Amino acid sequence: MPISKCPQKSEPLWKEWDQKAQKNGLRHQVYAVNGDCYVGEWKDNMKHGKGIQIWKKNGTIYEGDWKFGKRDGYGTLSLPDQEMGKYKRVYLGWWKKDKKAGYGIQFFGPRKYYEGEWCGSKRSGWGRMYHSNGDIYEGQWRNDKPDGEGMLHLKNGNRYEGHWQRGMKNGSGRFFHLDHGQLFEGFWVDDVAKCGTMIDFGRDGAPEPTQFPIPEVKIVDPDSVLEEALALFRKPEEEGGD
Repeated sequence: MPISKCPQKSEPLWKEWDQKAQKNGLRHQVYAVNGDCYVGEWKDNMKHGKGIQIWKKNGTIYEGDWKFGKRDGYGTLSLPDQEMGKYKRVYLGWWKKDKKAGYGIQFFGPRKYYEGEWCGSKRSGWGRMYHSNGDIYEGQWRNDKPDGEGMLHLKNGNRYEGHWQRGMKNGSGRFFHLDHGQLFEGFWVDDVAKCGTMIDFGRDGAPEPTQFPIPEVKIVDPDSVLEEALALFRKPEEEGGD
């Protein structure tokens, strides 16, 4: 008597293909439709863990940490240098949800770079900016510009210490003219000193001292005069802040 066997049910081919297409763990090169390439770890079909991403359009390379498909953690960003024929680092530091966040160093060009805090891919918090001309700014930042208390060291040794707003000197501050041996202390509005006092400061050791020292002030009450002048500029500032 013939024996018949029921054929085993087989899973649809699309399920098998879909299972093979699921990306989890370490994968070799995975290309996107636009030509971008990723090599690294995956989780639930998303870049997650350590990995390297290469963008075909401009050749940018990111190497570092990923979380659920976004750059998150520590990583470096590099761009191709057409003149040198190799890659150059433009940023190394921390990321959060695909944006620079936390401490990082950004290179803008030869001898021009920033080291400090970032938020939303903008310089925010404390940081130090080295300019190619030799000037150095160190202090607080907000929305990619000096904002708050900060110090600007100029190449010639002069420096400004005081308040900044929107990338300009705004508010109370002191400017040390060390090349001439003088110190100005006063109030600035959009990089322009509006009022203040100038005194001799280290004049004997200055490389280019003024011809004559600053004469003694003969005003009966100079502090009151200065305070009245400061009030004229502080009032509009306070109203603008409201």
